[in-house]
Amino acid sequence: MNRRLVPMREDCVYTSCYCEENVWKLCDYVRKQRTAPLKHLFVIFISNETRTVPLWKQKSGHGDLPVIWDYHVILLQADQSDCLVYDLDSTLSFPCSLKLYAAQALRSESDIRPEYHRKFRVVPVDSFLLNFASDRSHMRNSDGSWKMPPPTYAPICTADCQMNLDDFINMDPAIGWGVVFSLNHFLQRYIGSPSSSSASSSSSASSSSSSSSATRS
Repeated sequence: MNRRLVPMREDCVYTSCYCEENVWKLCDYVRKQRTAPLKHLFVIFISNETRTVPLWKQKSGHGDLPVIWDYHVILLQADQSDCLVYDLDSTLSFPCSLKLYAAQALRSESDIRPEYHRKFRVVPVDSFLLNFASDRSHMRNSDGSWKMPPPTYAPICTADCQMNLDDFINMDPAIGWGVVFSLNHFLQRYIGSPSSSSASSSSSASSSSSSSSATRS
């Protein structure tokens, strides 16, 4: 029987609205437990210039309406013909095949206004673990209170940096780590087919009033 890459969903370290840290913890588990070669794993930051990205099948969603995130982070395992997605905020299986995730969580952009089109920063896990830092300042209100309760463990930082989250969320290819893809190019790279094969998004982010906003910034 194949060993699991990460623990069962209910046993993973998880804090609502801190998806980047949840994924960091998954990556750190793989590194420490050596459940898979890191070269086959990638951290995917999903965002865009307007920081309004619709995702379906999210725990905070309602029915078949998308949640509009400012950004979202997932883990991709790409060591087999059918890549696997690890998304602790999704109602889909954990893990879920990328093909299914594309069809049900990402969906086509054919009916989505341009300002909601998603981009994907693909960062190798070893680079993410080496460079990522967050002091969680993006989750504080102007009076210093928390927008959402933070994780109980200490903030993730490196010897040289306390905060560079924005360099990962930013979809300018000249900034940060990894490679930035459009939805179609991302799916062509990891599935071999564009998003036209995904489910229709007609119930969706064609109107911002028909979705659940869940921005953190």
